[in-house]
Amino acid sequence: MVANLDHARRFIAVLHGMGCEFALDDFGSGLSSFSTLKTLPIDYLKIDGSFIRNLAEDTVNQAMVAAMIELSRSLNFRVVAEQVEDQLSLDAVKRMGIDFVQGFVIARPQPLSVTPTPF
Repeated sequence: MVANLDHARRFIAVLHGMGCEFALDDFGSGLSSFSTLKTLPIDYLKIDGSFIRNLAEDTVNQAMVAAMIELSRSLNFRVVAEQVEDQLSLDAVKRMGIDFVQGFVIARPQPLSVTPTPF
């Protein structure tokens, strides 16, 4: 997606029109950047777990996550914290105003059902 932002923007716009929502995953690591946020019409920003680990004790991670949250709010994104693995981290993300969490403190990964259940 990052290689062709114009294409990605059009793709997202079409699927937004169909009711889909989009998240930018692993923000803060790899190819995702602050400049990407301004150009893509996403709905969720998922903060990379490397910033969430030891969040309760690491003041640098706290400052970085706070900046990501503030920027997300200015762009009307909801924020997801990845790799919330313990109660201290959960308490820290709650205090900081994160909207959603993923991680072992909430639930362990579970296999998908092989046989679909009828509605």
